[in-house]
Amino acid sequence: MVQSIASSLGFGSGIDTVALVADLAAASRDPKVKRLDALSASSQAKISALAKARSDLENFASSLAEVVSSGDLRSQPSVSDGNALGAVANAGVRLGNLAAEVEITQLARAQTAYSGFVLPTDPVGQGNLTLSVGGQNYAIAITAANDSLQGLADSVNAAGSAVRASIISDGGNSRLVLKGTTGAAQAFTLTAAAGSDPALDRFTYGGGASLMTLGQSALDSTFRIDGVAYTRSSNTVSDVLAGVTLTLKKAAIGVPIAVGSSRPTDTLKQTVADFVSVFNTLKKDVAAARRENGGDSAMRLFDQQLNALITRSVTSDPDINSLSDIGISFNKDGTVSVDDTKLSAMLTRNPDAVEALFNPLRDVTHTAVTDPGVSLMLQSIKSQATASNGALEALRSRLEKAASVIAANRVKVETREEAYRARLEKQFGAMDARIGALKATQSYLEQQIKLWSNEQ
Repeated sequence: MVQSIASSLGFGSGIDTVALVADLAAASRDPKVKRLDALSASSQAKISALAKARSDLENFASSLAEVVSSGDLRSQPSVSDGNALGAVANAGVRLGNLAAEVEITQLARAQTAYSGFVLPTDPVGQGNLTLSVGGQNYAIAITAANDSLQGLADSVNAAGSAVRASIISDGGNSRLVLKGTTGAAQAFTLTAAAGSDPALDRFTYGGGASLMTLGQSALDSTFRIDGVAYTRSSNTVSDVLAGVTLTLKKAAIGVPIAVGSSRPTDTLKQTVADFVSVFNTLKKDVAAARRENGGDSAMRLFDQQLNALITRSVTSDPDINSLSDIGISFNKDGTVSVDDTKLSAMLTRNPDAVEALFNPLRDVTHTAVTDPGVSLMLQSIKSQATASNGALEALRSRLEKAASVIAANRVKVETREEAYRARLEKQFGAMDARIGALKATQSYLEQQIKLWSNEQ
């Protein structure tokens, strides 16, 4: 053991074999590792630059889609009394110069009926009930298994009608409350079949026995628009004013409510400015990704698709159908800017066409193919680029594979270099031990020669 330790420290030869082995191993390992580290750093830079560009694209597309779907970029109806009437524009419509007067004469209501108070633990009586709603009958059976107020309510709710049953408690007593849906046609009756327990009559309404109390009758809404009378089963009306959904809130006979439209001019201007800013950020990161990846052809194609978004027609309007038509143009450095004067002029000259760039018209002749709009076109670019065979995804896959190869090669190099170091340690250890043995022999011989010389 002592000899082994001494040999490992170079005591036998006097040479610092530990340092020598370390230097030789480092001379072999370091250049290879340095090269692989450089390749790895370059690979990660490429991946990071691509990921940044892809993240920008996805955030850009989703943010624009959210703004468009919110309705903030399309003209909205305005009402003179928001407490009495609500109005919202449907997607893909042009309100133009919307102007109407709405007079609400009656709100639609749902029928309600309620029983007298009973103890919640008392049986309600067994037998068969028939719930009739809008000309349809629903069978309800009360047996020993559900002979309770809760069992009756559950059976009504499970019958499949639009009538909902609930239990209201007050001071230890409970009552059954039935409620239908709005509209006169949704009035209901609940009757007991012959031979049922007479106690069930407490929960019937309509027909021969009506022991439940009518809370309110089922009614249709009635209203006039520009003097024309309408009747609907709901307080939400979307088939009278084209492209507008009305919500009737309060009846007031003889009190007309003015309905007009409000165009989001300032919001459109701000959105265009935001679009330019985000587009330029995306372009900058795409350019960085292209540089990192040596001008990859996939990135070049993607960059061209982005540029086309500015000049490509996204609506079928003959006057204004692209972002370039409203003042967005390219600068010498590849970024874009907006001419505010031109944008304002286009909003004055043809506001419907400008609005349609972000809120494209939808009807028989204006579809997602003929009028995709800016948002849908951007979504299409994103979907193509990030698909499994798309430009960004294909490049990401290649970069990830290259990074995996570099990592695997790094493991192989470390394994080989560790084996090389072990061989050096073994070889120099053996050498040191041999030299140590030779030096011991030399010392012995020198002592013997000295003794011989002294004897003579």
